[in-house]
Amino acid sequence: MRQVISLLAGLMIVMAGFLPAAQAAEIETVYVVTYFEVSPAMQSKTAAMLKQFAEQSRGDGGNLRFEVLQRIGQGDQFGILEAWRGQESFAAHAAENHTRQFREKLTGMLRSAYDERPHTALEVGEVRAMAGKDAVFAVTHVDIVPKEKDIGVALTRDLAVAGRKAKGNVRFEALTQNSRPNHMTVVEIWTDRKSIAAHSTAPHMKQYREKLLPMSGSLYDERLYKALN
Repeated sequence: MRQVISLLAGLMIVMAGFLPAAQAAEIETVYVVTYFEVSPAMQSKTAAMLKQFAEQSRGDGGNLRFEVLQRIGQGDQFGILEAWRGQESFAAHAAENHTRQFREKLTGMLRSAYDERPHTALEVGEVRAMAGKDAVFAVTHVDIVPKEKDIGVALTRDLAVAGRKAKGNVRFEALTQNSRPNHMTVVEIWTDRKSIAAHSTAPHMKQYREKLLPMSGSLYDERLYKALN
């Protein structure tokens, strides 16, 4: 009997040792996509502020990546791509002094609302570090009418899988917006504009756009950016 009790106690200790690791593995990555526009005269100042904000934010606990972007051809439009290890990490970042100070300084420069959209992963590959300084980012909002959501989600998931195999692709992720599950964001990073152009006419991309059109709730909103960091 004593041997049985000792064995059970030992098993409990071993299981307790593995529990934190198992719990840690279940923490869901939080993805955040933010869009905002500033007055044209504030482009340079905004870019400088964003670079500093990115450097500070990458030091926050739980940050997986923090990329700040400026739209190509429309320099008064900016974007932020974030990935955090769990909701608590993202919430802690939002409460940091450098986050609040950035938002306060930016308020008087904005010409539209600061559009921050938390997401969960739909189809993502390995969480990687930042892309190279010469990479081109494509961020696309995909809106599916509610009754066709499941079909649209499946199509977008398949697109991400195929896109990661394309020549010149650095990252290809499909994310689901938390507040509206029929809205998705596709985040792509390419080595150059030539690679994006080639992918835009690839058979799987053309088929995706054709199938998506009848179930779209809005235009296929693709925006190209350069990284500031």
